[in-house]
Amino acid sequence: MNSKANYTQWIKTEAKRLGFLSCGISKAEFLETEAPRLEDWLNKNRNGEMSYMENHFDKRLDPTKLVDDSKSVISLLLNYYPSQTQTDPEAPKLSKYAYGHDYHHIIKGKLKELTHFIQEEIGEVSGRAFVDSAPVLDKAWAAKSGLGWIGKHSNLLTQKVGSFYFIAELIIDLDLEYDTPTTDHCGTCTACIDACPTQAIVDPYVVDGSKCISYFTIELKDQLPEAMKGQFDDWMFGCDVCQDVCPWNKFSKPHNEPLFNPHPDLLAMTKKDWEEITEDVFKKVFQKSAVKRTKFSGLKRNIAFLKE
Repeated sequence: MNSKANYTQWIKTEAKRLGFLSCGISKAEFLETEAPRLEDWLNKNRNGEMSYMENHFDKRLDPTKLVDDSKSVISLLLNYYPSQTQTDPEAPKLSKYAYGHDYHHIIKGKLKELTHFIQEEIGEVSGRAFVDSAPVLDKAWAAKSGLGWIGKHSNLLTQKVGSFYFIAELIIDLDLEYDTPTTDHCGTCTACIDACPTQAIVDPYVVDGSKCISYFTIELKDQLPEAMKGQFDDWMFGCDVCQDVCPWNKFSKPHNEPLFNPHPDLLAMTKKDWEEITEDVFKKVFQKSAVKRTKFSGLKRNIAFLKE
C-alpha cells in the first residue's frame, strides 16, 4: 500500500471509531455542475429571506478558496434517527434532528478529534472543519464522495440507511485516494413531491426554500404569512415529511449517540403542554438544543400559528 492509500484507510477507520456512519473523500476542486444550479436557484429567489445564501458564491463552489492549498474534501455522515418519537399524535411536531443536543457542537468535537488524529499520525496537515455553518455545499460534496445520491427532495439518500443523518466536512491540504459518486435510486418515485404540505418541491431535485415549512418555522423571523395558514401539517420546528414518506427511510436505524437523546420530558409533551409552554420549560427542555435558534418567542409564534 502506498502512503496515500494508507492515510485514506487510517482516516476512514478513525472516522468509524468516532461514531460516524460513513466517510467519503473527493478531490478539492471547483464544483462545475453545481455552479449553474446554484446561480439559477438564487436568481429565482428560492432562498427567500436567507440572504446569507447569496454571500460567498465563489467559496461555496470552490473549496480552495476556503482552505489554502486544499487537496481533499473528507465528507462524513452522522446518524440522528431516534428510537422513539413524540407520543401525542395531536401535539405540534418537532423535526427529529432537534430532539437532542445541538448537533453543531457534537460534530465539531468529533471533527476536532479526527483532525488531531490526522496530525498525530500523518504529520503537518492543515485544514478546516465545517458543520453546516459556512459556505460549503455539503450534500454536493457527500454525493461526489460516493456517500449517497441527492434525492428528489434534495436531501442526500443512501440505500442502506435512508437520509436521517447530518453531513460534515474536513477540507485539508493532503492528497488522498478519492471515491467515486454512486448512482441515483429514486427511479419513478414521487412520494416526497406528492406529500410536501406546501408544494415546496417545485421540480424533482429542486426545493424552493422560501416555501419550505423548515424555512418558515426556523429561518423566517417576521410574521408567518396568512396564506400559509392550515398548511403546516402541525410542524412547529422544522419538517420531516419528505423524509418520513421516502421509501428508503424504512432502512433507518436508531442512532447510538447519547447526546442526541431528547430531554426526558420532551416526547411525552401533549398538545396542551406545548400550547401552554412557559419560558422556564422551554429553557429546561431545550437547554442545549438547536431549537434555541428560533428562541422561545419564535416557537410560541409557530405554535400559535398552528392553533389559529
